[in-house]
Amino acid sequence: MSIVARRASYLLQWQHHKLHLGQRTRIMGVVNVTPDSFSDGGRFYDPDQAITHGERLVAEGADILDIGGESTRPFSDPVATADEIERVVPVIKALATSVAVPISIDTKKAAVAEAALAAGAAMINDISALNGDPHMASVAAEAEVPLVLMHMQGSPKTMQASPHYENLMGEVSQFLRDALEQAVTAGVQRERIILDPGIGFGKTFPHNLELLRQLARLTTLETPILVGASRKAFIRDLVKPDEVADIAADSPEVETGTQATVTAAILGGAHIVRVHDVANTRSTVRVTDAIVNAETPR
Repeated sequence: MSIVARRASYLLQWQHHKLHLGQRTRIMGVVNVTPDSFSDGGRFYDPDQAITHGERLVAEGADILDIGGESTRPFSDPVATADEIERVVPVIKALATSVAVPISIDTKKAAVAEAALAAGAAMINDISALNGDPHMASVAAEAEVPLVLMHMQGSPKTMQASPHYENLMGEVSQFLRDALEQAVTAGVQRERIILDPGIGFGKTFPHNLELLRQLARLTTLETPILVGASRKAFIRDLVKPDEVADIAADSPEVETGTQATVTAAILGGAHIVRVHDVANTRSTVRVTDAIVNAETPR
């Protein structure tokens, strides 16, 4: 009996972009234009460094670039709208002219999304699932771009204070279903919506593992699924030596752990994986997709 989730196929087609989802897992490469990113310590806060990094990720195989100007690490403070726009717009403008893949803006603010779209972004990744700004859905609807809606319990400032669920998979699934309907009601085309269970956002380490173990249950939502577990704290906790409190997010051990979560996500039915290391993920995706798509020998 197969343990691999049946992955439905979808076609995202908008503007001059087209993404077939299902046969091949798509890779979303992360570019954090922040001074306090948990994953890279602010290495790409400088716009020139961020642009070079984005171009490198595309050369390594990224199908989408996700540009963010506000850290969403646990207990982080929000960034002013003007500051977030100032961080991301120059990077998006430059990358929109130098890479062919769609650029996603990672933001909870409608004004930031509007500025990013005007600069050349072609997707919106809203980790608040429309709860951060009531105008976000209308921005996505009017621009006719794909919209990622993510589950989060609380906000980045509060989400890890004491996350609790009576029924983890049921609550995450219902939250995403409600967010999906809210977006559709606001005018976003259903076929342009992608759902994300929010690994690491308002979850304990066991919650994250359970989400990956039971990810296939989210296929009943009949919508493309995105998973972003890359370099998260639960991976670092699993691979670090017992005698240390934490290890560097970009260490080789954490990258190996990240690739294990990528494999689990694909086997569970994920269509898109959001990662920091695209080169390693490309190899993982190729092998895991081959397993998922393998035909029974005769």
